Amino acid sequence: PTYTNLNRLISQVISSLTASLRFDGALNVDVTEFQTNLVPYPRIHFMLSSYAPIISAEKAYHEQLSVAEITNSVFEPASMMVKCDPRHGKYMACCLMYRGDVVPKDVNAAVATIKTKRTIQFVDWCPTGFKCGINYQPPTVVPGGDLAKVMRAVCMISNSTAIAEVFSRLDHKFDLMYAKRA
Repeated sequence: PTYTNLNRLISQVISSLTASLRFDGALNVDVTEFQTNLVPYPRIHFMLSSYAPIISAEKAYHEQLSVAEITNSVFEPASMMVKCDPRHGKYMACCLMYRGDVVPKDVNAAVATIKTKRTIQFVDWCPTGFKCGINYQPPTVVPGGDLAKVMRAVCMISNSTAIAEVFSRLDHKFDLMYAKRA
C-alpha cells in the first residue's frame, strides 16, 4: 500500500471517531466517554483500532454488507490498524462506532450474537461491556479514490491484551538495532 492508501484509511478511522461531534445520530458517543469506557486502570491505556468494511473501489460490488457482517469483520485481524491477532488476546472493553444506514435494533442483535457465540474473549476481572455509537452520516470517500463508497461502516476502538504482540515486536526490533549500535 502507498502512503496515500494508508492516509485515506486512517482518515476514515479518525472521521468515524469524531463523527458524533459533527453529525447527529441515535447514539452519539462523546470523546471523553472513550477514556471512561476503555481504560479500566490508568496504566492500561493502549488502544487497538479497526475498521470495516475495507473494500477497494475496483472490487466494489452492489450488494451491501449487513450490520452483523461488518460487526463480525471488525474483530478480524485483517481489519486491525496494527498488525496483531486479537484472537490471541482478551478484551477489556470495546467501543463500536457505526456510521450510515444503521439502526439500534441491528446493532443490539449483532453484539448479542458476538456475546452468545463467544467469538471474542473478555478478561474475567472486568465487566464485559460494549459501548456503541450510531451516526446516520455515511462514510465519505475521496472521488476517484481507492476505497469504495459504502452505505454503512463500523470503527472499533478496543482495549485488548493482544497489544502485547505489538510491543514485543517493537522491543525485539529495538534490541536488534541497539546491538548494531544503529
